[in-house]
Amino acid sequence: MIANIIFILFITAGTVWFAINVRKVRRNILLGKDVNRKDNSPERWKIMTLVALGQKKMFSRPLPALLHLFLYAAFVITQIELIEIFADGTIGSHRILRPSLGSFYTFMISFIEILSVLAFIGTIGFLSRRNLVKVPRLASRELNGWPKMDANSILFAEITLICFIFMMNGADEVLYSNGWSHAEKLGDSLSLGFLFSSKLGPLLFGGLSEPTLHIVERIGWWGHIVMVFGFLNYLPYSKHFHLLLAFPNTFFSNLNPKGQFTNLESVTNEVKIMMDPSFVPPVADPNVPMRFGAKDVADLTWKQLLDAYTCTECGRCTSSCPANITGKLLSPRKIMMSTRDRLVEVGNIMDANSGEFKDDGKALLGDYITPEELWACTSCNACVQECPVNIDPLSIIIEMRRFIVMEQSAAPTELNMVFTNMENNGAPWQFSQADRLNWKNE
Repeated sequence: MIANIIFILFITAGTVWFAINVRKVRRNILLGKDVNRKDNSPERWKIMTLVALGQKKMFSRPLPALLHLFLYAAFVITQIELIEIFADGTIGSHRILRPSLGSFYTFMISFIEILSVLAFIGTIGFLSRRNLVKVPRLASRELNGWPKMDANSILFAEITLICFIFMMNGADEVLYSNGWSHAEKLGDSLSLGFLFSSKLGPLLFGGLSEPTLHIVERIGWWGHIVMVFGFLNYLPYSKHFHLLLAFPNTFFSNLNPKGQFTNLESVTNEVKIMMDPSFVPPVADPNVPMRFGAKDVADLTWKQLLDAYTCTECGRCTSSCPANITGKLLSPRKIMMSTRDRLVEVGNIMDANSGEFKDDGKALLGDYITPEELWACTSCNACVQECPVNIDPLSIIIEMRRFIVMEQSAAPTELNMVFTNMENNGAPWQFSQADRLNWKNE
């Protein structure tokens, strides 16, 4: 009875804490400006199904895609076992589904064990790629410190979780085969018959006494549920939050052609007034300061901030960026990581001031991302194309460039020359409008 109460309190506390942190993340994301992403719902559902659920874009690189599939399938399907754990923990039963499901139960747990073994292989593969092989995009200096520790910690946690699963099932196999199981009416056979545990259990735990086996089984059972809820509450602090955010992020993807940039409404209205004197622009909200482009996270849209939280830090964007490949400072992955870091910092300031943001004298542009990074971008959209969860680093780069040009008048000299020529000559080149088409006569 006491164990049931402890279990219920633990599950309740874990769920409440997760909800609190998710609410903070949602608040941070909604600090961004509004953008309409509710059009063409059928296409959005299709993209989410193919990209988030179907992992479509992952398979451009087969080996990591296969390893990721092992982990992804295990993460999704093994959660079915939690239904039974919740029931057992709440009412004090043990393997409550076994009597009613019979042989299908054995098949289901055996299938989960297969996925767990594959997840173990995938985890070892990812640890090796990061720490032994040191794949360049996974060993970049921008991943030093917390990002590297975050990635490795979750992989070691995955191994620990798998060990708990086999401790629980393996000890249960030995208990059941000796007639010592603390459950009744699990069936008439002398073995639970799980694919791997029926072999590993006797091999690892066959010589243990009945009381020790019960302790090992309980450690595995409790360890399993503690790791699951520990992982759940770790997600909002980790890049692994993409496990949940990948679905809304792909659903709200930009459906416009990749080469199409957004127009500033204020500039568009000015052009409309010049072209049509009868045009009446909408009344601006006096409480919203006018700003061209983005200086800080609140100047970005909520979708761009959702992108930042969804970033997996896989580095596919950076490894495909022509600017980065040629040695320039730009890294699209760092753009997203810096945006998330600044957004988290803003959220922490709001938490410390009863939900109100107090200016800390810092901004995304300058303190986290430098103009040198931004101007290295060729606007080629390679980063957008490569991202497995449809993140758009280019849109953030463009918005901060706009701020530099339109608010700070700090564009590079080469661009200022282009702007001057366009203003004076109606073309980017230093030719008068009368001479600008002479090339066709050559």
